[in-house]
Amino acid sequence: MILNLTQHQATAEQLAAGVIDLPEDKRAALVDALTVTTLPDRESIEARCDYIAELACQNGLSGDDEDDPHPKMAMIGGAPWMMRTLEQALTGRAITPLYAFSVRESTERTMPDGTVQKINVFRHAGFVGI
Repeated sequence: MILNLTQHQATAEQLAAGVIDLPEDKRAALVDALTVTTLPDRESIEARCDYIAELACQNGLSGDDEDDPHPKMAMIGGAPWMMRTLEQALTGRAITPLYAFSVRESTERTMPDGTVQKINVFRHAGFVGI
């Protein structure tokens, strides 16, 4: 199990790769913890990251071992200034943080008025660990 600890629900490709979203109530708490609207200090960043790591441990899901729902890995992403602290909070709880790696596929389409519309699609291509 790779627990999704990002603000976004896992894509179909990520789900197929073993990513699991938190139950909705815990996902709402996660999004709240990842959403920072005022300039944070070190203490508040650490508190948020500890909260997220505990949320991962108390995820309400069945893990690879029914007796231990503690995930071994978590997909993270968000504000760069928060990720190092989140990595540390997770590794301190024996959870390996992973970052999603995607490949951008770009296509262009000429519109009836002659303008060109560019469409970027990001396809999940794996994970990068630390």
